[in-house]
Amino acid sequence: MTRHMVKPLRFLTRDVLLQEIPGHVSLSYLITGCPLGCKGCHSADSWDARRGESLDITTLQRHLEHSQSYVTCVLFMGGEWQPEALLDLLRVCKTRQLATALYSGLDECPMQFIPYLDFIKLGPWITELGGLASPSSNQRLYDLQQGLCLNPLFWPTPLPAEPITTADLLRLGLKPPDLACHTAD
Repeated sequence: MTRHMVKPLRFLTRDVLLQEIPGHVSLSYLITGCPLGCKGCHSADSWDARRGESLDITTLQRHLEHSQSYVTCVLFMGGEWQPEALLDLLRVCKTRQLATALYSGLDECPMQFIPYLDFIKLGPWITELGGLASPSSNQRLYDLQQGLCLNPLFWPTPLPAEPITTADLLRLGLKPPDLACHTAD
């Protein structure tokens, strides 16, 4: 059975980031083509799917080889609107034993990504609620391996991460027993 060609994602920027995923040095890709169009988005220049460079498996592997000595996580800022392409890239990261993260503007995580993610940020940008540094933010950053919501780590007066709640599990499309298969021993 021949697998059909998956249209690759495109990225506008590639950066090494130190704060987006606590405890990790992340190779980050700002993926173009976001269909959400959140008012006040800081990355509105990435909405046009024709912008940026192609990000296929070969390109990702080349970037990882150049950064393998210091990168511990790969963060995709978007891309869930092309699930097959994103899943292919997440699988590459996992074969290299790197942590994986997705920053998504969706309210819920598409289930097919859960087995391949260590971290996920959910929630559209709402200017008046702020981002992760705001305790009133609608956005949530989850550590799926530890079963934690990491938002308090970003607050002006940081607090410890909090256990994922039942409401969080629903956002993740999981039932309480499901998280156990994603939690570190």
